[in-house]
Amino acid sequence: MTHDLSIRASDARELMDDPHADIGMLERTYERFRVVNALVSAPGRLYRRDIRPRARRGPLRILDIGAGGGDVSRMVAAKLRRDGLSAEITALDADERAIRWAAERDGGAGVRYRCAFAEELVAEGEKFDVVFSNHVLHHLTPSELQGLLQDSARLVGADGVVVHRDIARSRAAYALYGAATWLFASTLLRGSFIREDGMISIRRSYTPRELAEVAPPGWAVRFGLPSRLELRRNGDTAP
Repeated sequence: MTHDLSIRASDARELMDDPHADIGMLERTYERFRVVNALVSAPGRLYRRDIRPRARRGPLRILDIGAGGGDVSRMVAAKLRRDGLSAEITALDADERAIRWAAERDGGAGVRYRCAFAEELVAEGEKFDVVFSNHVLHHLTPSELQGLLQDSARLVGADGVVVHRDIARSRAAYALYGAATWLFASTLLRGSFIREDGMISIRRSYTPRELAEVAPPGWAVRFGLPSRLELRRNGDTAP
């Protein structure tokens, strides 16, 4: 099927977001995220640029919003431990299935897993040095997106940073992801939602211009190759 990538497919829905999704396929998707995110999202850059420099000044509080299976949180914990640095990391997700699966596989990383919305942490007066999300923005409705940005800005401390990382929609990204995942559809990705949901996610994602148009004042959009978006805000500009 051919899709029009010139417009955002905001009405499409990822299969894993279905509350009645097959639990076996869902858990295999969480498991495979570790490899896919390492290749597609390059979370090491977030660590080198935004986390490690702050951790060298002292212990951090880090919040991963929409953490899913918690693979990025555990990766950050492992890198901090390797570098002799310390942080309290909270992996937050509103889906109990994801949090339960992630907590059972912490493997000594020491990540705190919590099933809640960001607004609940705001109400509790929580503050963090680094607040980030990975491939969350495109899942949200316009009102949910604005709520997330407001909540995450309120959750970051004065010297901290908020970094929401996502896919940039383009024909090239769609074709490249489709070709790459086709190669592993019958092996690594078999029995998971990763290939189909990834294609839907790209169709639902923003272009840099679209994201800049909906972002409130104080937020900056950055584009990175091959097809990455970042929506950033420093804590000293938070409301």
